[in-house]
Amino acid sequence: MGLANWLTVLRILLIPVFVTLLVYKQRGPALAVFLAAALTDLLDGYVARHRGSQSRLGAFLDPMADKLLLMSSFALAIHMAGGRITPRPTWAGKVATFFQVLTVLTGLLARFYQVTGGLKMVVWLAAIFTVFSGLQYIVQGMRFLNAAHADEAREPDETALFR
Repeated sequence: MGLANWLTVLRILLIPVFVTLLVYKQRGPALAVFLAAALTDLLDGYVARHRGSQSRLGAFLDPMADKLLLMSSFALAIHMAGGRITPRPTWAGKVATFFQVLTVLTGLLARFYQVTGGLKMVVWLAAIFTVFSGLQYIVQGMRFLNAAHADEAREPDETALFR
C-alpha cells in the first residue's frame, strides 16, 4: 500500500477524532483535525498522480473517506446549530436497503461460489430504489427546513422591545 493510500486511511482514522472533539466542544482542536483531514485529501491525490501510484484501492477508499468526513461534518453542524432532524424511514428506503444487502450477498456468491445469474438485475433494483429513497429523504428534508423557516418567521422579534 503506497503513501497515497496511507494518507486516505489517515483521513478515515481522523473522522472519529474530529467527531469526538466536536461532541466534547473542543472546537479549536476539532478544526485542526478537520483541516488535517482536508489536507490529506489534497495530498493523497497529488502523491498518487505525481508518483504514478494510483490504485484500485485508492479509487475506492478516497471517495469513501470524503463522504464519511463530510457526512459526519454535516450531521454535527446541523446538531450544533440546534437542528433536530429525525428522518422517518420510508418504504423505499427499506426496500433499497434490502436490495443493497442482496446485491452484496449475490456478488459474494457469484465471486466465491461461481453462482451466476441475477446479479445485474439485483444491482439495478438496488440502484433504482436507492435513488428513489434518496429523493424521498430530500423531500422530507426540504419539508423540515421549510417548517423550521416558517417557525422562525412566526416567532416574535425580542429585539423589537428595545427599539
